[in-house]
Formats: sequence, C-alpha cells, structure tokens
Amino acid sequence: MPRPAERLYLGWQYATPVPEPGPAPRRPVPQEQERLSPDWAAAQRREEYLLNRPLRAAFAVAVAIIVVGIALGAAGWLSDLVAGLGVICGVLIAAVSGYAIWQGERALRARMADERDRIGRIREAQESQLFAGQAEHARRVREWQSLRFAYEHQKRWYAVCPPGGIHRVDVAGGTLSGWAAMLTTVAAPRLAAGAEVTVLDLSEGSAAQDLLAFARNRGIDPLVWVLPDDLPRLDLGTGLRTQALADVLSLAVSVTEEQGSTRDLSFDHAILERVIDVLGGTATVGGVTAALRALAQVGDPRDDVAAGLITAGQVDTLTAMFGRGATDRVVVERAWVLESQLRRLAAAGTALVPLPRTPLRVAAVSRRAGVLDSKVLSTYLTVALTHALRDAEPVPPWQHTLFVLGADRLRGDTLDRLSDACESTGTGLVLAYRSIPPHVRQRLGRGNAAVAFMRLGNAEDAKAASEQLGTEHRFVLSQLTETIGLSVTDTTAGTYTSTTGSVSSVADSWSASEGTTRGTGSSWTGQGPWPVSFSRNAQAGESLSSGVSESVSAGINSSTAWGVTTSTATGDSESLALALQRSREFLVEQHQLQQLPASAMIITYAGPAGRQVVMADANPGIGGLSAATTMTLEEFRARLAGVAPVPLPLPRRAQSSSGQQQQTAPPSWRSGDDRPPPNLGPPPPRLDWRRRRP
Repeated sequence: MPRPAERLYLGWQYATPVPEPGPAPRRPVPQEQERLSPDWAAAQRREEYLLNRPLRAAFAVAVAIIVVGIALGAAGWLSDLVAGLGVICGVLIAAVSGYAIWQGERALRARMADERDRIGRIREAQESQLFAGQAEHARRVREWQSLRFAYEHQKRWYAVCPPGGIHRVDVAGGTLSGWAAMLTTVAAPRLAAGAEVTVLDLSEGSAAQDLLAFARNRGIDPLVWVLPDDLPRLDLGTGLRTQALADVLSLAVSVTEEQGSTRDLSFDHAILERVIDVLGGTATVGGVTAALRALAQVGDPRDDVAAGLITAGQVDTLTAMFGRGATDRVVVERAWVLESQLRRLAAAGTALVPLPRTPLRVAAVSRRAGVLDSKVLSTYLTVALTHALRDAEPVPPWQHTLFVLGADRLRGDTLDRLSDACESTGTGLVLAYRSIPPHVRQRLGRGNAAVAFMRLGNAEDAKAASEQLGTEHRFVLSQLTETIGLSVTDTTAGTYTSTTGSVSSVADSWSASEGTTRGTGSSWTGQGPWPVSFSRNAQAGESLSSGVSESVSAGINSSTAWGVTTSTATGDSESLALALQRSREFLVEQHQLQQLPASAMIITYAGPAGRQVVMADANPGIGGLSAATTMTLEEFRARLAGVAPVPLPLPRRAQSSSGQQQQTAPPSWRSGDDRPPPNLGPPPPRLDWRRRRP
C-alpha cells in the first residue's frame, strides 16, 4: 500500500468483518436433585418387619414363659426348681430373639445412613457440575457480550485505496451527480493532505460544486476559470515556445475535423510554426489569429495593426512567405480554416493579472459555449496543460492530482499524451468518461491504471463493461447506497463562481443541472475520518442501538446535498446498524450496470494478490459517519487477525500491609463478596424439591 500522504481514496466499501455472534448462550438448567425415597425407606422397613416376625414371636413367647413361670412359682403350683428353669429358659430365648431384633434394626439404620450418604455425594456432584456449568456459561456470556459489542460497534464503511504504482484512474460512465460525489470523495482527502488538485471540467455540468464548497469550508480560496468568459484571464497556454504553441493550436483545431491522416495535422503545425516565427517566437493566440487573417486575406489587416496584434512589417512578411499558384491557394484555404477555429481562442491571456497560489484550480467549460467552441476549448485546455506538465519538475506520486471530467470529448492521441506527461512527472490522473466510444474502450485500464465503472445508461457501454469485469462477480449493495441512489437526481441547477482576476467574487450567469436540495441548520465539526463539517437538522438524525442520539448529517457544508441525503437516509431507520445493513446482491450484468445508484462504483485494479474487483460508494457524506474509517478492509482484517480476543476483567488487587498492591485470586461470585455477579441472564425456574422424581 502507498504511504498515507500518497494514498488515493476512491470510495467506501461496506462490509462487516466481525460476524454476528448469534443468540446469547443459554443458561444451564440444574437437574432435579437426588433425595431419599420414602417408598424405598418404607419398603426397607416392611421387609425388615417381615424378616423379624419369627424373632418377635419368639421374644413374645419367652416373655410369656417368664411371666407364667414367675406367677406359677409364686402361687406354689410349681416347685421353685421348675419355675426357675422356666424363667431361665425364657430369659435366654428373649435375650437371643431381642438381640437379633436389635441387630436387624441396626442394619436397617445403617442402610438408611448409607443411602443418605450416597444421595449426599450425588447432590454434591450435581451442585459442583451446576456451578461449573454456570461459571462456563458466565465465561461464554462475557465472550458473547464482547463479540456482540465488537459486532455492533465495528466500522462498516472502509476506504477503497488502489495499491502503490497506480498512476491513473479511468472512470467510465456515471451521471453529473455521481461525478460530483466521486470528485469530492477523491479530491477532498488530497487537499486535506496538502496536495494540489487541478480540475478540468469539460462536462458543462458544474460537477466541481461540492469540491469548491469543501475547499472554501476548509479555508482554501480556489481559482476558478469559466470559459469562454474567463479566457482573457486564463494564463494556461501563455508563454509557450514556438513549437509548443504551434502544437497546442494545431491540436485544438484538429478536434473539429475528422483527420484522415497525420499529414493534415503536420501541415497545420508547419503553417502555424512559420507564422509564430514571423511574430517573434513568443506570440499570443490573438496575434496568431491576426496573422492567419492576413495570410488568408480575410478582412483589413490595418485593423489588426491598429489593435496592436500585428505590425505592418509582419503583414508584409506573411504575404511574401509562401509562393503563388496552387501552393498559395492551399495555404490560403488552410489558413482560413485555422483562423475560423482559433478565433474562439483569440482572447486567451489578453488580460492577465497576478493570481495567488492555491492548491485547488478549476477550469470549466460553460454551457453557454457552442458545440464547436466547447470542443476547441476542451482540447486547448488539455493540450496546454500537457505542455505545462512536461515543463514541470517531477513530484511524489499523487502530490498533484489532475481530474479531467468529460474526457471522452478528447481525441485518443490527446489522451495518450496527457497520460504520458502525468506519468513522467508523478502527477496523478483521473479521467472520467460519460460514454465509452471505441477510442476510449481501447484505453480503459491501459498501463498501471485502475478502472471504475459507474452507471452506464447505454446498453452497448454496459455490455462492454460487464465483459471487461466478468459476469462471475457477485456484489452486495448497501441499503444506504441504494437509498441515496433513489434520492439524488440531476435536475437541480447549480452555478460556478469565477474567482480569477479580482479579490471579490464575480458571479457567472450560466448554470448546470447538478446538485440536490439545499440543507439548512447549524454546522459543527464531525468525528469521522474526513475533515468535513456536519449539518445539524431537526428532522434528520439517527438513534443508535446504544440509545444515544447523534446527528449524522455529514456533508461538505450546508449547501452540499450529499451529506443531507445521507443524514436523511440514516435518520429514517431505527438504528445505525439497521440503516447500514445489506440491501441486495447482484451479478455484474448489463442491466445491473444500467441500474447502479448514482454514487456506486465497481472498481477493478491489479493488486499483489491478483486482479481485484471491489464494489464501492463515492458518497462524500459517508466520510462523516461514525461507522466509517480510513483503513481499508484488508488492513482491518489483518489487524483483526493479529489482535488477541477481548480480555476478561482482571481480578481485584488487594492492598497488602506494606502498602503495595497484590493480585489475589478471583473470589467466587457465590461467596457473597461485593463484586457484582456476572450477567447470566434470567434465573432458572425454582425446583419443587417435594415433587417425587419419576
């Protein structure tokens, strides 16, 4: 991955790396405790009684013999000897039978005691097993709570950053609102990192409105040129050498014609180079146009001489430069064509003023420009900037980032030269194409480039994009992305404000169909990864799952609709986790690419692990959400794999007599100490110990 200062953030990827832990662990239900069965005790006593019946009968007979012998002996009916013998026999029989009865009772009590001991041991084992199960349940509950906390509070939006070595990003498709979101998402962190950003808005749709609002909110005073009105104050293309100026002007003219071969372009370049040599080598576009009028014999050259665009001697030199006859006619005709095209650029650089240095520069083509004017102005800006980049010193990768919106209007060779100049100087290049014509299709992803596909309304373009991506990829579209895509439209007007040439702003009168509803309310600095401001709205807020209310109207400022729309979409749900849940899955097919949300992008690039295809959201308001992070999903997963699980609470530290803290063993939560018991869920139902065990 590139260094933080060289990172290019293309959008946000929705993912939940920490899976949902599922339901809480069930508390163990204690088994019914063992107890002495009354039936078993009664059966033992009944059996003992049956076994002792003969002994009891013998004991009773012995007692009767003793009583009868004593009574008869006392009455004199029996002699003393016979009576004594009878009593002695009765006593012996009673002693033997009584001892046997006593032993039986003793054995019964021993069996009862043994049974009670056995039941006691079983109950102790059951209680020990129950306590161990409850302790294990408490541990599992703590782990589940930590996993649940990590799941509910994890980041859900991760930055999408191409790896190091990527020097160009090709954005194919998209709407004006999608381009505005993409431009703000990519350029805002570059400005925040201290880099320079240049935007060539050739779309005629004021796609840089949100980015300009962000820059002004950050205290950056951007420079904005709106062409053709600001051509006199445009310093791009001025001061070029002869060959460079001839190259710029010949390419600017060639865009309006179908060039059959390079011979026509070289012929124009030769004419312009000779004309510029006559003008002294440092000519302006207005001077070249006047020289071409003199060469083509258009109008009165004295008017141009009076205006100071050309001198009389230069007029004479131009008229005598080329021969007569067929060559003269060819040159005159070509000079006429060149003059008719370059007159649209005649005012370039005629009213230059010193401009302050600023990290953000925007040059846009107005919708007031005609079809041919728009093509000429777009090519002139691109080629002139290409020459400026060639003369610039190399910078660290992406330290200077160039955005070209509407690059499909440029010729293929113009795109190639711009890409080569940016690659040689380390300038990051982002090319945005509304459509995919053949010359663009051949250049998508060429070299070390990443390709991002946005909404492609044209069926042929969508089919070509699906074939390039591969239809086997399956993506999950976030509910927030889907909601924003339904909310943002391209029907609201927006305007550029020209800031070149004066301290006070000069409003331009042209407008473009871009933007959404303006937001109102107080602003405050957000907590998210981007240095954007939040717009607090009484109707737009979110209720987090923890019960804390927080406004997430994260936008570039109060006039940026992306943050307000994001806030509304998030605030309509019950919780942040619910609002950012997955919406639907789809395959990369033609009809799916035609129905992508406005800010959705499918990004593909070559990474260390092979070709990567990622679904991202370019909504700049996501950067202000608390669920967004500047870490990539791969970095978060790597960190998650290297981090130990959430530790359990440490045992209390007891204060020793010497005043030092000593770690003690954690006391049992059943011993009545002052620590709160663990959260074990609802208590189990009480057992009825009087109920007989089945």
